[in-house]
Amino acid sequence: MTRALQKLIHIACRDLGLDTDARRDLQVVVCGKSSMSDMTEAELTQVLDRLKQSGFKASSTGRRPAAPRADLRLIHVLWRKLGEAGALERPDRVGLNAFIRSRFGETWASVPADIDMLRDVEQIEAVVAALKAWGQRADIDFNWKRGRR
Repeated sequence: MTRALQKLIHIACRDLGLDTDARRDLQVVVCGKSSMSDMTEAELTQVLDRLKQSGFKASSTGRRPAAPRADLRLIHVLWRKLGEAGALERPDRVGLNAFIRSRFGETWASVPADIDMLRDVEQIEAVVAALKAWGQRADIDFNWKRGRR
């Protein structure tokens, strides 16, 4: 839980436009410690509460917003289905980005840092085809009824 609180504090500071020095100054004011690694969970919670008082609103779902394009959302769905079937070591977004880098890094001129940054239709279609082929090899049924994934 402590690491999750630290991450959330970093997100809050980024959203509020606080740099590292400002964050540390705030931490000293709130609990007398400039380093988050020296803080207890209760102290981290106090810092987060102060950031919320300053206007930070934590996401209620803890999830990223949906991908901006339908074809990118399809990639996420295919990746999730592969994960649910047990075909992946890392069924999260980090794993998907690593797959794209390893699979297409040498053939594409550049690989985006995150899947949702892809804009080239041919690249997106190549990722979809690769994931569908993987699903076929793993005997995963990617056919779903409308409204059910």
